[in-house]
Amino acid sequence: MDCSGLTPEAVLKHYWGYDEFRPLQRDIVLSVLEGHDTLGLLPTGGGKSITFQVPGLMLPGLTLVVTPLISLMKDQVDHLRHRGIKAAAIHSGMHSNRISQTLDNCIYGRYKFLYVSPERLASSAFKAKLEALDISLLVVDECHCICQWGYDFRPSYLNILELRSLVPDVPIIALTATATPDVVAEVRRVLGFGCDSRTYQKSFFRPNLSYSIRYSPDKEQMMLHILSRVAGSAIVYCRSRDLCRSIAKFLNEHGHSATFFHAGLTHTERALRQSRWMRGEIRVMVATNAFGMGIDKPDVRLVLHLAMPTSPEEYFQEAGRAGRDGERAYAVAIVSQTDENTLRRRLADAFPERSYILKVYDSLCNYLGIGEGEGFQRSYDLEIDQFVRRFRMRPIQTRSAIEIMQIAGWLSYHEDDTRSRLMILYTREQLYQEHVGHDGLFRALLRLYTGLFSDYVYISEADLAKQMGCGADDVYTMLVALSRQNIIHYIPLKNIPRIVFHIRREDTQYLRIPRSAYEERRDRMQERTDASLRYISSRNTCRSRLLLSYFGEQSTQSCGMCDVCLRRESNGLHHYIIEDTERMMQQMFAEQSEGKPIRLHDLCHNLPYIPVDVALALRYLASETMKYRLAGELIYLR
Repeated sequence: MDCSGLTPEAVLKHYWGYDEFRPLQRDIVLSVLEGHDTLGLLPTGGGKSITFQVPGLMLPGLTLVVTPLISLMKDQVDHLRHRGIKAAAIHSGMHSNRISQTLDNCIYGRYKFLYVSPERLASSAFKAKLEALDISLLVVDECHCICQWGYDFRPSYLNILELRSLVPDVPIIALTATATPDVVAEVRRVLGFGCDSRTYQKSFFRPNLSYSIRYSPDKEQMMLHILSRVAGSAIVYCRSRDLCRSIAKFLNEHGHSATFFHAGLTHTERALRQSRWMRGEIRVMVATNAFGMGIDKPDVRLVLHLAMPTSPEEYFQEAGRAGRDGERAYAVAIVSQTDENTLRRRLADAFPERSYILKVYDSLCNYLGIGEGEGFQRSYDLEIDQFVRRFRMRPIQTRSAIEIMQIAGWLSYHEDDTRSRLMILYTREQLYQEHVGHDGLFRALLRLYTGLFSDYVYISEADLAKQMGCGADDVYTMLVALSRQNIIHYIPLKNIPRIVFHIRREDTQYLRIPRSAYEERRDRMQERTDASLRYISSRNTCRSRLLLSYFGEQSTQSCGMCDVCLRRESNGLHHYIIEDTERMMQQMFAEQSEGKPIRLHDLCHNLPYIPVDVALALRYLASETMKYRLAGELIYLR
């Protein structure tokens, strides 16, 4: 269907069935259609994809979408195809022949959308066909990833800068759900947004979402208590894969149907677990931060964190997966006395001492056999666990040191999707005529995968084992045997990352780590950590206002339903009286000489409330915040 002559509303109605856009969606769509570079800040669940898919259908050529998550691009491509829209994806798990075929389809097959991972933008095969793609719109999803000191910086996003220079006249739309004012300014600067560009930001305020902190030394029991009080679907976020597994087991043992999700599961396992949770067959999804991006389940009533994320951005995005249907929902973080130390330790782990970084560099060169003046543009397999053991390194800090070296430009570190690949060398007729055996294996292969007779196809031994009812080791043994007989060609999984050096080996005394790779990023992470600590420790300021303030929204109105607001109400205090009282005291102290008190009588005179309410608010502030000392009629700032 040719949409070039339709209105945005007509396209929305035809393909999505909606009569009208959500707030700001139409403004962003029109900005794109007018050819403006556009930045859209829409909170989780705000309908980001509509803002580029509608204009993408109305523009004459192809819309190129850069997104970091393979699972998300696959889901969006499937959704578009389901609506009869031609869309394709190119990511790290594809063979070169298939990539070339996909690009040809986009060139000659009137495709409207091509999703690519940022790593693919650097490939020579992609750049060679770029001009022929007839790109009308460039989309940068999760655009905060381009900010080097941002909370989720991905070096591969810098490939977008070269892409932009190759298609300079193509408008760009950059989208994110979480960005501070500083990140917004940096994204605009890096992407080269000019004075004609537009920025649209929807308020991050969620009127139906109640934020709470629960303090407990026994997080598991507190989790059970909360789950018993809040009905409906839930997500429980954990920091590690092992903890996901054990928490899901714990919940099932205590009568709550649960499963777990993390990046270490096979694609089939992740899809199955996600599908069962989406359908409501399982109530609780226990997950690492690998879960949630692109998940559209509107009736999640509870998002629970067993550990506070390092950054408010990450917390806000994950918490925002609750209550997308507009009904009351809850975002709860359970914290204990050790959480503050844990957050500070993550900062130390992410930025080890400079001397440690140089030690890792020297040890890497020794481990890989790189001599002085050697290694430039050389690629090496890196068994990182073996390396850490041999040199008695600290695993987490060693990975952080390698990341800092990568940002400094010394090297590149790749943990690409190098899954097992297989091609059947025999024809179908030969398989049947020569009785090669392993009929169950071939039935499973042909049931799960297509194109096996003509190209290498990525496979999962675990998926085959599940299909056949045997172990993955048994499948591996059969595949190796068939490969030795030249019936198939089997390339087993290779989990060894690769490292490429961009400088010749130098004595560490001559190496310099740029401030942009170390101090600036460390300082920004320190700010995010401090903001997270303020969020979990605050007993006086509305949780929603704290988050909004972090994202640059100065709200004078409290939510009235977070744990802080509700605790005030239960004490017979209205949150707005407390907030106005504290604001007025801060103003009065600012006008006083340092160390001098203010008088309760003067405070009451400056506020539009009865004195007894002001006095109650004052006593509450003095006991809860410990910032004020009362001495009769006098109020001192501690």
